[in-house]
Amino acid sequence: MTCWKCGRTIQLRTAQKVNTRDECECGADLHVCRNCRHFEPTAHNECREVMAEWVRFKERANYCDYFSPATVVNATGPRAQGKTTSDDARAKFDQLFKQ
Repeated sequence: MTCWKCGRTIQLRTAQKVNTRDECECGADLHVCRNCRHFEPTAHNECREVMAEWVRFKERANYCDYFSPATVVNATGPRAQGKTTSDDARAKFDQLFKQ
């Protein structure tokens, strides 16, 4: 698992669960939407799990029953900044026609 905030790799044992009080060394909560494999900024409620309840703060600890640690998270890429590749593509397309 990788911390969503600092990008530090956190080793979990196979059966170890992430508790709501667990934190990274940088102080960021670990049981958060941004660290979950279901997190997707472009999905409804920013979650691919359709049965999950809405969580307002994606960077704060929550009690979601569907939480599953993401195996790979890019803490410095477009996902961390809230941008999607479609946003980038649209911006590049718009620049083609600007004078």
